[in-house]
Amino acid sequence: MSATGPAAVRSPDFDYRGSILHIESLNLELLAQRFGTPLYVYSRAAITAAWLRFSHAFEGNSLSVRYAVKANSNLAILQLLAKLGAGFDIVSVGELERVLRAGGDPTGIVFSGVGKREDEMRRALEVGIQCFNVESEAELLRLSVLAGNQGKPAAVALRINPQVETGTHPHIATGHRDAKFGIDIQRAEALYRQATKLPGIRIIGIACHIGSQITQPAPFLDAARRIMALVDNLLENGSVLQQVDLGGGFGVRYRDESQLDVTALIGQLRQLVEKRGLKLILEPGRALVAEAGVLLTRVEYLKTTDQDRFAIVDAGMTELIRPPLYNAWHEIRVVTQRPGMPSEIYDVVGPVCESADTLGRDRQLTVQTGDLLAIMDAGAYGFSMSSNYNSRPRAAEVLVDGDHANLIRRRETLDELITHEELPC
Repeated sequence: MSATGPAAVRSPDFDYRGSILHIESLNLELLAQRFGTPLYVYSRAAITAAWLRFSHAFEGNSLSVRYAVKANSNLAILQLLAKLGAGFDIVSVGELERVLRAGGDPTGIVFSGVGKREDEMRRALEVGIQCFNVESEAELLRLSVLAGNQGKPAAVALRINPQVETGTHPHIATGHRDAKFGIDIQRAEALYRQATKLPGIRIIGIACHIGSQITQPAPFLDAARRIMALVDNLLENGSVLQQVDLGGGFGVRYRDESQLDVTALIGQLRQLVEKRGLKLILEPGRALVAEAGVLLTRVEYLKTTDQDRFAIVDAGMTELIRPPLYNAWHEIRVVTQRPGMPSEIYDVVGPVCESADTLGRDRQLTVQTGDLLAIMDAGAYGFSMSSNYNSRPRAAEVLVDGDHANLIRRRETLDELITHEELPC
């Protein structure tokens, strides 16, 4: 535990057996020996359990749930969710191709994002995705031309900015007045009228997404009520709508945040939407994969200064940028407990040449050089936001299923870092 507060309630798929932390039935020490560090390790059981919470809240209507691929885009995780029946929320043609290669159904894909390129739109039209969540008038006009040229009408929901404050970190708030995302709610009705007259455009719904890591129901319900007031006006004026996509952003408990009751919230959102004869769609990402993953890292050095003690580890902001980028908090656990050995308070820092390269401050740990640490709740926005800064190869990823470990991404090599570079003659 941290010296500064309680940790989140852990998934039952991560526990100590004897003195060693396990994921499902596997010893994390042995996984680190086998695959090296830094290493991302995910629990298939935890992902499945998180998925079933959402699916059951929709009474088994799986395609009402569109996994936000940006949270963790590994093909094996996409394949697992596709087999469970998930739809997908994408924001690039790269994510589209990942979903298709993992066996995802294109008719269960929604394409979000403010900067869709022409080639991305053409590919999405070609494979027949379910819906474009359009974020501006300029995007709508571009899509109209492309859809007309390809002879494939584009199903569209306009993404509305409902101008709701969420209380989350400013970098992951997307539904406030100054956000780049979505269409101002005051302009929405006029743009809907314009859209109905455009060739190649078939309006099927309305969408919004107000941010990420939201742990209170009030912002979701506030946004939903504003969107449904707009829906009522559109329906009264003759618009034909099929669905309301209220996005994602469902928070998880990294530390001492409130535990969001997803089932109860979905019930309230369904009531608001379905009483108007429309289908509700949600786009969870973090809520499906965050608690299913850990980042394993090894202590290289213990360093003491006049002011601090540092545990210098082999993972850094290149592997997990959330702490420096968002001031995010992750529980850090020793993988092997050492009863009787005194603990100390450390800042856990990485090897990257940036002062921001800190994974956790003021952590009370019983640790020595060479020990393994597990950075918990790292399954979302961990590997997917990793980089090669300082010419560091990206980590390997492993998916655990009971007592079996599947290598789902091998560690990058130094040769692979420079494979696309050429020296001039």
